Amino acid sequence: MLMLEYKDYTLDFKFEAGTSRGVMRQHRAYLLKISANGLSPFGYGEAAPLPRLSVDDFEELEPVLLELINNLRRCELPSNQKDVFDLVAELVSPAFPSVRFALETALLDLLHRGNQIIFPSEFLKGQSIPINGLIWMGDQDFMRTQVDKKLEAGFTCIKIKVGAIDWEHELDIIQYIRSKSRDVTIRLDANGGFPTNEVFARLKDLDGLDIHSIEQPIMPRQPEAMRLICEKSKIPIVLDEELIGITDHRAKKVLLEDCLPAFIILKPTLLGGFRASLEWIKIAEELGIDWWFTSALESNVGLNAISQFAASLEPKPYHGLGTGQLYHNNIMSPLTIEGERLHYNHTYNWHMPF
Repeated sequence: MLMLEYKDYTLDFKFEAGTSRGVMRQHRAYLLKISANGLSPFGYGEAAPLPRLSVDDFEELEPVLLELINNLRRCELPSNQKDVFDLVAELVSPAFPSVRFALETALLDLLHRGNQIIFPSEFLKGQSIPINGLIWMGDQDFMRTQVDKKLEAGFTCIKIKVGAIDWEHELDIIQYIRSKSRDVTIRLDANGGFPTNEVFARLKDLDGLDIHSIEQPIMPRQPEAMRLICEKSKIPIVLDEELIGITDHRAKKVLLEDCLPAFIILKPTLLGGFRASLEWIKIAEELGIDWWFTSALESNVGLNAISQFAASLEPKPYHGLGTGQLYHNNIMSPLTIEGERLHYNHTYNWHMPF
């Protein structure tokens, strides 16, 4: 018999985290704890939907979790990864992607005897993951200070969020990064913040700045406009929010075939977990589309699972996995950042809140 417990956990940002959808000061999550018959070891997962972005909402998760508690009592621990994915798909509707991600994580953790081991790989033995340095929106001094710190720390890929404040201000920060280094890779993330009728003018403003890529320049669900942008833009386009809420295999394939972006971003919390992410990867690779992983402001519980997943797959340069330092009260974990690389300190024990 599988026994599930959950805990409401509020994460407090160290600063006002600005995005094109507003400023975040806190982020609420449900931590899941699962066991066989209530006995050690325990498996942990995290359901932390993002307000105004996830298809599920934090306030509607508790009834889902209560039902899950009852349904899991009739289940035994699956014996392999495929069976874990099958059980989660059976028990949790795709309308709740963050819960699917959390339950997949917790069951895989329990399957591997606990201690937050989700996907065994060389990452757990010392191999590190290259990550980008993320620049949050704010006033010029705040953003320039972030840039200087990231470059001083040795980051060779900088990702800057744009599309929420004055474009001239944002353009100035991008030019500032390029003035500091001609070699640093610059990724932009618009979070759908560019007005559709201004997007090509803004892309033109970036000429000569050697931009690696730009994520989701316009709001999703504008298929003709997005198709045209992907086709005409000199800067490679990355789909991010465009993927959220699409769960049907055929619909996924149609989207990528129609737009043919250069890259897609994979966020398991928002897409429905690991199996859903693998499906996106398979379709993308068949079409010659590249990909990388990005966390979605999870605590270290979710970040750890995504990092291990990314490390277990084909190596990619610069995943977006540097969000573990965002919170005053993040869950203490073996994850550390040295320069531009994410490490797992296997000698460090997890400190779970329940």
